Amino acid sequence: MKFYPYKRLNRPITLRVTSATLKLPDGTFDPLDTSAYSVPQRTVALGVAQHEDWISARIGLSATLPPGATDPDTPWSGLRVLAVLTDGDTNLRTTVALRQDAPDSKEWSGQIEVLRDDHVGRASLAAYAVATVDGVEGRSITETDADWTVDVVADEPLGGLRLDVKQAGFSKSAREWLRPYADVPWVIDASGRLPLVMINTDVEGFSDLLGGNGGGIENKIHELLLSQMATDVWTAVFHSAVGDLEVEPDGSPVFPTDWRGEVLREMLPDVVPGLHVEEALRRVHRRRTDDAGWVELQTRIHYAAVRRAGASKAVANALRALQQMNREDNA
Repeated sequence: MKFYPYKRLNRPITLRVTSATLKLPDGTFDPLDTSAYSVPQRTVALGVAQHEDWISARIGLSATLPPGATDPDTPWSGLRVLAVLTDGDTNLRTTVALRQDAPDSKEWSGQIEVLRDDHVGRASLAAYAVATVDGVEGRSITETDADWTVDVVADEPLGGLRLDVKQAGFSKSAREWLRPYADVPWVIDASGRLPLVMINTDVEGFSDLLGGNGGGIENKIHELLLSQMATDVWTAVFHSAVGDLEVEPDGSPVFPTDWRGEVLREMLPDVVPGLHVEEALRRVHRRRTDDAGWVELQTRIHYAAVRRAGASKAVANALRALQQMNREDNA
């Protein structure tokens, strides 16, 4: 625990990546889609676009200060929010000031530029709120409690959604709630501290296939099954997250502070595109509670889940493997 000789905020900054764009050698820009960054894993993968010769990347940022940061009676003045990119391998540090979205707002946003030649692998991205306290300028009054990682070579944000995965025979499981689902290969419980995926070992050969120990077409089927399972998981956790929201006295929904909030921040840009995540959450909440437009939104929710599960890539790989096998059989 660190001790400071001045007053600070006791809660951290919430930092989110909202966009990523690559600048190419010909001067054009390639905006990356949301699969290039993962909110739960706080990771940006700039290799996702398969451009090995990109010049720089612009990463859009949004930072939310904790309550009390902008109150009129705070013991500090000259509040600023800084985004800092640090690369230990190249001993480089880049700092940019974010801008306040509106007077007295806790929301700050901006961009930070990542120069390709300045980095060889992974860099850390953090945010700091600094101000003048007791007459001393540049004092940090709060910061992010966990850094983002910017990886200039990775083609996917590693990790994805954190899950608790267990295996059991459903038909005779000690978990009685599993027994009614004895004829399905998996079920998802999104009510706990982490989403739980239960694999049904009663389905003969299913666990071995998920283990991915085979090769050839069997390996592609393994990938296809995992993507289908991941699609189900992302769909389930989104519905769990929006189904139990706390609301302010004025009816505005509040982002959960656990994994549910991270899931919402990651999926909402695809569910309700073109809106800031806070407004997107309000719109989704209204549609769900007012029973107007909720059914139509299911297609967007499924789309967001499919993208995060990598289903398109898994299907394409399986089809190529089948075509190759057919060509070999006909040769």
